[in-house]
Amino acid sequence: MYFLLHRELLLTLAMGQVLSLLICGIGLTSKYLATDYHANTPVFQSFLNYILLFLVYTTTLAVRQGEENLLAILKRRWWKYMILGLIDIEANYLVIKAYQYTTLTSVQLLDCFVIPVVLLLSWFFLLVRYKVVHFVGVGMCLLGMGCMVGADVLVGRQQGLGDHKLLGDLLVLAGATLYGISNVCEEFIVKNLSRVEFLGMMGLFGSFFSGIQLVLNEVLKLTVCGVWFLGLLYIGFSACMFGLYSFMPVVIKRTSATAVNLSLLTADLYSLFCGLFLFQYKFSGLYLLSFFIIFLGLVLYSSSSTYVAQDPRVYKQFRNAGNAVPDTPNVGPLEPSVTYSSLGQEIEDEPRIRVA
Repeated sequence: MYFLLHRELLLTLAMGQVLSLLICGIGLTSKYLATDYHANTPVFQSFLNYILLFLVYTTTLAVRQGEENLLAILKRRWWKYMILGLIDIEANYLVIKAYQYTTLTSVQLLDCFVIPVVLLLSWFFLLVRYKVVHFVGVGMCLLGMGCMVGADVLVGRQQGLGDHKLLGDLLVLAGATLYGISNVCEEFIVKNLSRVEFLGMMGLFGSFFSGIQLVLNEVLKLTVCGVWFLGLLYIGFSACMFGLYSFMPVVIKRTSATAVNLSLLTADLYSLFCGLFLFQYKFSGLYLLSFFIIFLGLVLYSSSSTYVAQDPRVYKQFRNAGNAVPDTPNVGPLEPSVTYSSLGQEIEDEPRIRVA
């Protein structure tokens, strides 16, 4: 039994680091595009990803039969996915845009705001209940992130212009909030509906709205260039982004949106380690320390399961499981628990606690 739990923990951590490596690939290709080729095209880059999602997942929904068919899903939930698609697009756009106004340090620190957003939304809307070890793990991950930012300052890593710092900081906070909303919605959908449905709807509405934004903002910036390496960079970026979108629902279904966002904190460190060789970044021992602290926080958070309390009294019993149960008068059976979904509510025969 212990071996199985140990194996599950290692697999969970490994899957999170695969997501971080994909984020690292996205960051490296974006940096080459921006610095070497001056390609400031964040909307176009996102548009390529949404088109890939449309071609793979939206077409899959289109050929399905029955209630999982594309038209049937649109008939029931089209406006919800339309809002979610807009949230996902603007979250990406706001954070990328913030780099033009504020410093790298501010973006790294304020982007961590997504973690408390996901925690709060999961608590109130997904009814996820955490233990002390989870909060300790989150605290250690944020401490490791702060250590990495401090190392950036000490080695004098390029911070950017920061001409309108307040505006940039507000953009990061807004983008992190939208990321949190998108991730929690994604967790609900992949655990209660379907991963393919989520990705297919993101491909449909994401390509539509990002296409409109592309025409309005960037169509005049796009030029046809014969540099083959530029095309490879766009292909590499799109492949990493498509892999991230496709694999993230798998990890979220296995763990949670909170655990995924904690795992992604190591992505900046992977980018830094690659930058030591590709961009001649200066090295600091604090980078290794920060990686160790973040990873230790991930181990602590993943070492214990969170719970979804369907009935308040069931959660109370779980919370007091380690204490002796006092003698209480028999007040009758517990009320059947109610599981809420976007399609209504389902009455269950017995109250239960579901592992997130």
